[in-house]
Amino acid sequence: MTENLNDIFTLPMLALRGLTVFPGMLLTFDVERPASIAALQQAGKEKQLIFLAAQKSLNADLPKEEELYHIGTVCRIRQQLRQPRGNLCRVMVEGLYRAEALHIDTDSHGYSAELRGLPDRPERMNADRLEALQRKCVSLFEDYLHMNQDMPAEQILNVLANPDATYVAWYIAQNLRVDADRKQSILESRLPGQRLALLARLLSQELSVLSYEQELNAETQEQMNREQRDYYLRQQMKVIQSELGEDFGSADDLAEYREKIEHLDAPDEVREKLSKELSRLSKQPFGSAEAAVMRGYLDVCLELPWNKRSVETVDIAKARKILDEEHYGLEKVKERILEYLAVKQLSPDIKGGLLCLVGPPGTGKTSVAMSVAKATNRKLVRVSLGGVHDEAEIRGHRKTYIGSMPGRIIAGISQSGTSNPLMVLDEIDKLGSDYRGDPSAALLEALDPEQNATFRDNFLELPFDLSGVFFITTANDRNTIPRPLLDRMELIELPSYTDEEKLQIAKRHLLPKQRRKHGLKGTQLRVDDAAIRAIIRGYTRESGVRTLERELAAICRKAAAGIAEGSFRSLSVKPEKLEGLLGPVKFKPDELRLRDEVGLVRGLAYTSVGGEVLDVEVAVVDGTGHLELTGNLGDVMKESAKAAVTYIRSRASELGIDPEFYKNKDIHIHFPEGAVPKDGPSAGITVTIALISALTGRPVRHDLAMTGEITLRGRVLAIGGLREKTMAALRAGVKTVIIPAENEADLAEIDPTVRAGLDFVPTDHVDKVLDLALLPKEAHGEETRGALPIPAAGERAGVRQ
Repeated sequence: MTENLNDIFTLPMLALRGLTVFPGMLLTFDVERPASIAALQQAGKEKQLIFLAAQKSLNADLPKEEELYHIGTVCRIRQQLRQPRGNLCRVMVEGLYRAEALHIDTDSHGYSAELRGLPDRPERMNADRLEALQRKCVSLFEDYLHMNQDMPAEQILNVLANPDATYVAWYIAQNLRVDADRKQSILESRLPGQRLALLARLLSQELSVLSYEQELNAETQEQMNREQRDYYLRQQMKVIQSELGEDFGSADDLAEYREKIEHLDAPDEVREKLSKELSRLSKQPFGSAEAAVMRGYLDVCLELPWNKRSVETVDIAKARKILDEEHYGLEKVKERILEYLAVKQLSPDIKGGLLCLVGPPGTGKTSVAMSVAKATNRKLVRVSLGGVHDEAEIRGHRKTYIGSMPGRIIAGISQSGTSNPLMVLDEIDKLGSDYRGDPSAALLEALDPEQNATFRDNFLELPFDLSGVFFITTANDRNTIPRPLLDRMELIELPSYTDEEKLQIAKRHLLPKQRRKHGLKGTQLRVDDAAIRAIIRGYTRESGVRTLERELAAICRKAAAGIAEGSFRSLSVKPEKLEGLLGPVKFKPDELRLRDEVGLVRGLAYTSVGGEVLDVEVAVVDGTGHLELTGNLGDVMKESAKAAVTYIRSRASELGIDPEFYKNKDIHIHFPEGAVPKDGPSAGITVTIALISALTGRPVRHDLAMTGEITLRGRVLAIGGLREKTMAALRAGVKTVIIPAENEADLAEIDPTVRAGLDFVPTDHVDKVLDLALLPKEAHGEETRGALPIPAAGERAGVRQ
């Protein structure tokens, strides 16, 4: 090394992390990196001289040349102290002068640098201005020391003892607690005046930051003092209450409530409201009834998941697998749910949905909703609305009443623990209303996606966001759902199951479930397909599969009892064994009549348990024009019969009927079975054909069934329940079915087996099917007239045509 600073020389180099050393200053630091240890050892051979420069990134363990500042300080090693653990070495260095590294060798065995001294440039600043800058820096540094209580105030004396501007800048910069980048800018400045100006700005910034820190510390300390004061006061109140015999722990409860409100993840409006309630609670006297109401209110509000949401899955393949595993058929429902998930996948911000599953009992509406919750990874909440008459059941009671509680919707949200569950509103068509209000009207806000983001429960008196809830409602009859509610829901029809679908459901789901429930293995109980079909035909009459499951459970009980008693080791159920296990056949199938008869027509009806074949009998006798309607008929069905009579009167001449029949003939129309209530317009065409047959003496085809509403002009209008009615026709052995032309499009929804087994004849007017339904009178003699066949015995549910 040379004494001329303009000469180029080489020295060992040590990279500093987060530190900067200035000329004329002492610095103590720890060295642990192998490259730095090697540089210290090399410095021992260079008169204890070493070049120290800061690295730009603290994370670099072996920084490259571009990751190092090239301007640093040549230092003399004053002291080295090896630590007992590892390679750690504590070093004290003294900065000598500033230097610039022209090239840095970043060898991992020890850094070295080609250096050239970097003296200050001649000062161009006015001496007075330079003196003013120096005094300002000293004054600011003195303030800095006062604000940093852990820094010795004597440091200001070291600054005042040496008036040199360069020394003042180096000393103050060395003792400032700022990051290395800002210290580096001061080290690289070669003009003393510019260096002091930089230092003054840096000191001003640090003083501003320290001022804010002191304000924050003062606020924190004040808050701690206030909390400590409150604590002492509460303890004193607790002692006083204990002395007065009023020690019921209210202070601890209030503190617990206060902490819960502070940590509650809810809108500001909610926390503000709860804080006011807590303030009112704290002023209530001991034993106050109102205090109990307030506590109940706070407990309910604090338990609600205001902003807590469960993570919803949008894996369509997984959802499809779950739905297919748990339910057979129901393709429309599955398709709609998968469409919802697909939209959710493409648009994650979409809000919860609203579906209404409508179908007969036992068709799986509630279980489908549960599977949807599982497929979407939502919490499930089930709310039964059957028989609910009070509006407060939906909206809750006012909290001013003792024993008040939130409505069923908010209670379900609280139970689920999330604000976006899947909520099943079961039996929505069975809501009632009386003097206590209309629950269906209260549901309007909850189910309307434009309003439910601010749903207000009477108990909460706060808006709760229901827009993330996926509502699924279930109903048996869409006609009894209030119209405003129906308008807000997307309806999905769940039709009755066909016999083949019931067979598959029994094999895949019901029988394995009952085996597990009764502790039976598959080898211990076998039920073949023919036996299941026989159970469906002879022991059940329903749209769903609930009765079928009960019959299978009865077989499982018989099997379990026999195996437990040792009567047999396994049971194989075949059709011929059913009578011994389940008793006599409960329902005999509707058999096809063997001959064509006058005045007897086979109609089709839709009941709560599916489709039924319903015979219509008409007898015409001499009389005075009296019309008799029997069979427990409703008003709509009676009006259909009267419309049919009027149509025939208007067409009597064309039909070959005595125009005066309504004066000299008595007509009796009967619908077996007489004890079963019947109503609906779809028997119109059946009654018309039966009347024409009886009045003309033309027999009706015995292999024909029909359904359709009739008008005064003979037009045939659309009906409902075509799928179920055609299934009943096929079971009864019918070959041809007359349906309204408007229902021809519904044939696409009919089971393929039914479509293949029946011949459908669409019509829009009665005249077009007379020749199809009625046989010529000449082909049959009077032997066709006589007693009408007696329908098969068996209990039937109420029929709706």
